[in-house]
Amino acid sequence: MRRRLSTYRDRTRERLEEAFSEDHPPRDVAATFSVGLFVAALPNFGLALVCFALAARYLERVSNLALVAVLLVMNPPVKWVIYGVGFWLGSRLLGPVPGVTAGGLSLAVGPAVLVRLFVGTAVVAAGVAIAGHLAALRFVRELRRRDIELAEEVADAVAE
Repeated sequence: MRRRLSTYRDRTRERLEEAFSEDHPPRDVAATFSVGLFVAALPNFGLALVCFALAARYLERVSNLALVAVLLVMNPPVKWVIYGVGFWLGSRLLGPVPGVTAGGLSLAVGPAVLVRLFVGTAVVAAGVAIAGHLAALRFVRELRRRDIELAEEVADAVAE
C-alpha cells in the first residue's frame, strides 16, 4: 500500500511539473489550476470535463496541462472525501436534514440533502481552490527559477 501511494505521488508530481512548465505566465497557470479545482470539486455529474474541454478550446489563457493536472488531483477517491466533508459542512451550516434519522432515509429528503451537499462542497471547493492557487503559483515560480538556474549553469559551462 505504501509503495503504491508513493508511486501515485511521484507520478502526480511528474505530471504537475509537466503541466506547470508550459509557456503560460505563472498567474495564468495558477488561475487555471485553481478554477479547475473549484469546478471539479463541485458535484457536477461529470460536466467539469465538458467545461474543461470548452475552456481549453476557446480560451487562450487557459493552461491545458493545468487542467489535466486537475483531473489527476481530483480523482474519484478524493472527490468522495470532498463530498463527505461537504455534506457534513453543509449540515453544520444549514442544520440537519429534517426527516433523516440513523435508521433510514426517504426520497422526500432528497432535495434537502442535495442542498446541503452543494453548499458544503462549494465552501470546501473554494478553500481547495485558494490553496491550489497559492500552491500552484509557488510551484510554477520555483520550477521556472530552477530551469533558469540550470540554463545559466549550462551556459557558464559552455562558455568555459
